[in-house]
Amino acid sequence: MYDYMIGKIVSINSTYIVLECNNIGYVINTPNPYSFKENEEYKVYLYQLVREDELSLYGFKTIEEKELFLKLINVKGLGPKMTLPILATGSVAGVIDAIERENLLYLCKFPKIGDKLAKQIVLDLKGKLGVISTSNTSDNNYEELLEALKGLGYKDKELKTIIPKIDQALSLEDQIKEALKLMLK
Repeated sequence: MYDYMIGKIVSINSTYIVLECNNIGYVINTPNPYSFKENEEYKVYLYQLVREDELSLYGFKTIEEKELFLKLINVKGLGPKMTLPILATGSVAGVIDAIERENLLYLCKFPKIGDKLAKQIVLDLKGKLGVISTSNTSDNNYEELLEALKGLGYKDKELKTIIPKIDQALSLEDQIKEALKLMLK
């Protein structure tokens, strides 16, 4: 079982990316492949699906996305391929909020999610998603990280290439350390 991979994106397709790690190209299904950039290095959090007729990898930019994906695929009638569009078009915080507030209209806007399945999602997951920290904290860390690095004299152009490579799950202090290491390369 894989937890994550760090590697360079060598190809982006409509439903998947190809991540090169140790000279091996891994096809990774992802909610929004175009959020990645070719020839850039990323840490991709993984879920490996093993079935009799299938061996697939599903990848996510943040640990929160992966955790929500794992919760969603446990809902009766909702598989990995139906879950990806939910994560692609909805934010983690938005999906969690819709489930907690029983907003069936929000859930029904996703492809192949009807009223019955939306009710099943709410029934299975309401009150069970509190352990998933939403990405609002990482958005705040992003702004703080940006300001801290600007305060150290780095320019926006330099920061735009470095910040996507930084693991958003780290504390702000560790993100700054990682950014400084990347700037020195």
